[in-house]
Amino acid sequence: MESNRQPTFPFTAIVGQSQMKKALILNAINPTIGGVLIRGNKGTAKSTAVRALSMLLPELDLIDGCEYHCAPNSPQAICGYCTDSLSRNSVAKPVQIVQLPVGATEDRLVGSLNIEEAIKTGNRSFEPGLLATANKGILYIDEVNLLNDHLVDVLLDAAAMGRNYVEREGISVSHESQFILIGTMNPEEGDLRPQLLDRFGLAVEVTNEVETDSRVEVVKRRINFEDSPDHFVNSWSKEEAQERDRIAKSRTLLPNVKVPEDMLYLISDICAGFEVDGLRGDIVMYKTAITIAAYEGRTEVTEEDVKESAIMALLHRQRRQPFQEPSLDQDKLDEIINQENSGQDNSRESSSPSGEQESSSDEPDPSDSNGDDSSSDAEDHDENSSFDSERGDKDEIFEIGNIPKIQQLEIRSEDQKQRSTFGRRAETNSSSQAGYYVSSRVPQGKLTDLALDATLRAAAPFQKDRKGTESLAVVIQSNDLREKVRFSQTGTLIIFVVDASGSMGAQRRMVEVKGAVMALLLDAYQRRDTVCMITFRKESAELILPPTNSVDLAKMKLNTMPTGGRTPLTSGLMKTMEIIEREKTKDVNALPLIVVLSDGKSNVGLNNSEMNRDEELHRVCNEFKFKGLRSIVIDTETGYVKLGKAKDLATHIGGTYITLEEFATQNLVNAINQNR
Repeated sequence: MESNRQPTFPFTAIVGQSQMKKALILNAINPTIGGVLIRGNKGTAKSTAVRALSMLLPELDLIDGCEYHCAPNSPQAICGYCTDSLSRNSVAKPVQIVQLPVGATEDRLVGSLNIEEAIKTGNRSFEPGLLATANKGILYIDEVNLLNDHLVDVLLDAAAMGRNYVEREGISVSHESQFILIGTMNPEEGDLRPQLLDRFGLAVEVTNEVETDSRVEVVKRRINFEDSPDHFVNSWSKEEAQERDRIAKSRTLLPNVKVPEDMLYLISDICAGFEVDGLRGDIVMYKTAITIAAYEGRTEVTEEDVKESAIMALLHRQRRQPFQEPSLDQDKLDEIINQENSGQDNSRESSSPSGEQESSSDEPDPSDSNGDDSSSDAEDHDENSSFDSERGDKDEIFEIGNIPKIQQLEIRSEDQKQRSTFGRRAETNSSSQAGYYVSSRVPQGKLTDLALDATLRAAAPFQKDRKGTESLAVVIQSNDLREKVRFSQTGTLIIFVVDASGSMGAQRRMVEVKGAVMALLLDAYQRRDTVCMITFRKESAELILPPTNSVDLAKMKLNTMPTGGRTPLTSGLMKTMEIIEREKTKDVNALPLIVVLSDGKSNVGLNNSEMNRDEELHRVCNEFKFKGLRSIVIDTETGYVKLGKAKDLATHIGGTYITLEEFATQNLVNAINQNR
């Protein structure tokens, strides 16, 4: 290794996290597995392990001066530069770690036209991106769940094909791009879409060490490393050399590993038993199993290899509902393996996923036989709930009811303000280089995103007069410069303002309300929105969930949200205004969407206020209307006699009104579109 490299915490010195380390090593031995996604909270050594992995890999024999990291022993994969070069001198270089920033643009990732060369010489040449730099190395994406979806698509396509194809701005280039793809993420900040999850070969969950001895050992090793990096690295040099030698031997042994026929059937049975969509899971399990065997020094795959590969390859490929934590049922896995061993699955053509026989039973549903009893119990509960709501002194936690299916809400920003491109709900002008190039304009401030075509068009009429004094192919002056106007999608700040007073317990209305909130949370999950939740009950409003991209946390808060007490509606709206103002200081162009779920009744005023409750409420509502805040009021009032307070509330704040019964219909989408 190069002596001038900064000391890196040794891979073998990492305490615990055996599965994470195993997944990284397997990808180092066999990069065709497709990378690894590491899920875990902060402080679980994710980044440390990735950086340390490069020190275990042997140096690469590369062509000197090649930007694409071509290897002299692979003439079929060399680039044009190396083909034209008369002398292709090779040089040994350490494996490089390329970190993809969350805010990277597509040009930076795949490469683009060399603008400087085009202006100076008039020639179109390609400027390689990070996919070229990462070739034969490690491409590391920290917080991959925060990366723009279109970048993830491009990235995973390149990883799957082993080549990067670029067709843009009059250039057509393809080059080798084979790398170990490693992504890390904190589940609290939101998950990847299922179709993107499937593109990662392996996935592992990491947790913080809970045992005191392990935590103490982590602290000791980290402090020793920081006090004397060189001495600490040297103290682990023997273990590092052993692991490095083991990886090298595994790479050599890998082509000789065989998979018996019964193990192939076992792989397919496991994937079918866990209802894995597509065949990518089967293929990844195969590659992982042979790599495990090679790492263990064997040339034949065993049952234990298949089982271990299933744990890492299927964790993220199982069918699961949004907000459902990923987990692999170990008992079910053992059951499938035992069935295979006992010969109970002889007829493979007629085999079905586990549990299908139980679902086809003709036994009547127990819920149908005691329907009368349950309905009478519900009536009794409604009466009690109404009584408790009037008293207002009893807290109760209701479950989440049925989740209605709603169409995804589309929101358009009518202004021309530039916004960040994180999210997928609202269409807007992009404030970064991640959006789609739709037009050009004279630069507004510092030029950061040059529109070359528009610049050349602006300069073209003046070339005859300018070329007399300049030797450039195209003479461009400052007044010719144009910048790109990009168009993209952005997320919305959805603020749920939930009435959690005792009246919501009457007729178990809170059950339906929670179901409605969950439906909107599912929509927010798919559109990468930021969500926030405010409840008002008893004497005041409470921010139970600050703005976050983790709708999983929102579900947890919703599940445990208590109901009971009086109805301080004005306080809930004031708290909402406070949150919006606070978020505006972070992002002045934020797009908030307020969803109020209430019957509109208010019986608690603001503290120490001399105005009556109605005056207070109208004053706050007028503030909402004045600021043009987009809002929806979902009326939770039930019964034959309705006061219509929620409808009045929607009118006063300038929002959209819809009843809870209408929520699951097309009316919701139409209402949003009409309220732009």
